[in-house]
Amino acid sequence: MGRKRFFTLLLLAMFVALVFAALNPQSVQVELAFMQMHLPLGIALVIASAIGLVVGVLMRGAWIEELLSDRVRLRRALK
Repeated sequence: MGRKRFFTLLLLAMFVALVFAALNPQSVQVELAFMQMHLPLGIALVIASAIGLVVGVLMRGAWIEELLSDRVRLRRALK
């Protein structure tokens, strides 16, 4: 049941991002340290959101890994 819900939410999020990108066709200039690009505003915002999501998941994963290692260490200390 959980997988169906996850994939349904994922498809819904992808649809919302597609509609959002289609409704924002204005072109913006994105300047990175090594290059400049012209992208539609919707695409630029979707890319920025995706990068933020990935960074957030990686940081949260590191935090959970730290908690799990502390849990193992504390269980060993109790024995």
